[in-house]
Amino acid sequence: MSIIEKAVERLEQLQRAAGNGDTVERLEPIGQEPTATTTAIQTPVPTPAAVEQTAPAPDVSRVQNPDRFVDIDLDRLHSIGIVTPNAPRSLIGDEFRIVKRPLLRNVQGKGAAEVKNANLIMVTSSLPGEGKSFSSINLAISMAMELDHTVLLIDADVSRPSVLNILGLPPRKGLMDVLTSNDKHLGDVLLKTNIEKLSILPAGTPHPRATELLASDAMNHLLAELADRYSDRIIVFDSPPLLVTTESRVLATHMGQIVMVVEANRTTQAAVKQALGTIDSCPVRLMLLNKAQQTSGGSYGYGYGYGYGYGYGQGPREGA
Repeated sequence: MSIIEKAVERLEQLQRAAGNGDTVERLEPIGQEPTATTTAIQTPVPTPAAVEQTAPAPDVSRVQNPDRFVDIDLDRLHSIGIVTPNAPRSLIGDEFRIVKRPLLRNVQGKGAAEVKNANLIMVTSSLPGEGKSFSSINLAISMAMELDHTVLLIDADVSRPSVLNILGLPPRKGLMDVLTSNDKHLGDVLLKTNIEKLSILPAGTPHPRATELLASDAMNHLLAELADRYSDRIIVFDSPPLLVTTESRVLATHMGQIVMVVEANRTTQAAVKQALGTIDSCPVRLMLLNKAQQTSGGSYGYGYGYGYGYGYGQGPREGA
């Protein structure tokens, strides 16, 4: 029988099988033994159930705690001068790399001397409007971009909270709610963000006795819990200004490191010295000169004061 006759006969067999409802096999080339490369594999069309099984696993933190996960608009932050992990290298990013490096060395125990509670870092200023919240957020995000550190940013300026507002987020329960309620705990109000290693503790519900609460035993216990429970995490406090409130001075007694923001060409030397005198119990005090004028060479001037001193870029002009 010729090859053509064999092919015709085979085709008729397949047609009869199809008419009887039998499974139709793939037709192999005539005169060739089937091989692994010519064997037919039928791929079934996935059903909705199959699609669900093969879909990427969702972010567990979003599913388990949807009310405690917040998405920060990183493009918006970048547009207002905040360091973001998705942005290209920038001057402000380089500046905060310089700011964080000595702080991180102390956290890692690589400083000139061992610093107790080195992971508790307070960012403050002498007076309102010098850019401390702007600096707190930049420092926290810059540190969260490190490979080996997670960061908790706490808005402790409970009388004038601004961290969530700068981040473009609505008010949330937070620090004040933990201090005033036996039913609220840290884990209930901590916010996880889309910046992988950054969490936030908001200031929380406004309270008429906020100043007294920050100086209370409840706050002392909370700080002790933070230092113990989160000993492997860097905790950045956006603190009230030193010369207009007393709670920041109480906070300072628990801190291992303090960054004091000074607005260039505005804050007087007398105010800086007075503010530094209120936190002299803290072993590490770094001064950050904010809103400094850029020089013709494209860099910022450096000035040394108490411990450390750096000239830094254009902070916010409004009172953060």
